[in-house]
Amino acid sequence: MIDSPLARFSPFLAFARNNLSRARARTILAMAGITIGVVAIASLGMFGATLEQSFMGTADDAIRTVGVGPGEDSEFGLLRREQVAEIERYAGNGDVYTLSRGRARVTGLQQTTSASLVSVSDPEVFVTAESGQIPRNWRSGVAIGNELAETLGVQPGDSVQVNGESRRVVAVLAESSRASFVSTGDAVVLPPGELGDGASQVLIRAETPQQAFAISDRIDKNLNSERRSRYSVFDAESALERFNQQIGLIRTFLLAVGGISLLVASVSILNVMLMSTIERKEEIGVLRAVGYHRLDIVKLMLYEAALLGVVGSIFGVFISIGLGMVMNAQLLSDPLAFSGQALQYTVLGFLFGTGASFLSGLYPAWKAANARPVEALRD
Repeated sequence: MIDSPLARFSPFLAFARNNLSRARARTILAMAGITIGVVAIASLGMFGATLEQSFMGTADDAIRTVGVGPGEDSEFGLLRREQVAEIERYAGNGDVYTLSRGRARVTGLQQTTSASLVSVSDPEVFVTAESGQIPRNWRSGVAIGNELAETLGVQPGDSVQVNGESRRVVAVLAESSRASFVSTGDAVVLPPGELGDGASQVLIRAETPQQAFAISDRIDKNLNSERRSRYSVFDAESALERFNQQIGLIRTFLLAVGGISLLVASVSILNVMLMSTIERKEEIGVLRAVGYHRLDIVKLMLYEAALLGVVGSIFGVFISIGLGMVMNAQLLSDPLAFSGQALQYTVLGFLFGTGASFLSGLYPAWKAANARPVEALRD
């Protein structure tokens, strides 16, 4: 065998590397197949995990919030003080806020448009200023959603007409989460209490999603009955369950696609190993004639298959991590924001790649080991 540090460490590994290097083009194509399969499994699985991480990050506040409004059978159109107090009794340790909504014609520097009006009892909890600042004791002026500010062509310090009344813009708001109870992109946010005494909705913010789900159940059981729905109670539990089911289906589909890619790669390795067995029939016959046992031939062929799988899988893992960084930058705004679940898919892809290669080498190894030495030399 070859005299090298690798040969001294593992003669079979050195022999396997030498044999694969003799058919370089075929070896590269087989490795490429494994690499593609690993990338398919790892990167597609990471995409599902990153998508879930993105949703959970943006919807964290919404998941911890319970929204309560007038129900189908309510005798009230808005929530007055007595209704808010009734809801608050079952809010437990959750923080209670009121939210009022309306519509108005808003005129800016560039045009006039219809916009939603929002007033919440504690604006700083639900909205964030992108530019400008929301005053602590907010009494005058308005805050404008970033989409509406762009449409109107205004910025903090400018004035807008809200239903004919001139109001100063104190802040332009950052984009709100799609799952947020308070959507501000195209809204005008007014100081607390400016939309009257009645609230469109009561929002209860809990510390954890589990507490929010418990508050929701408690309010529904105590304030509603089977025959009469006085309050409409919404939490994110059912939406979260549907999302998890959808993510599970997406992840299963993506992994199936990756598995098919890896199956194709396994067939390619099987073909490479069978061709190698046929081409090296005399060489294998010589090895058997000089004393190599069947097990030695099996080990040699399996080392070749495993080497193809390990190297191809390593390339696949690095490419998958690179693609994962691109996905993280787009969905999480941080290329290195890998979750533990996302990284597990790189390990899964590597194991699948090496395992598939090893299994693909079993039949060629058995076929080579069972060739009769005399017949191999005669051919």
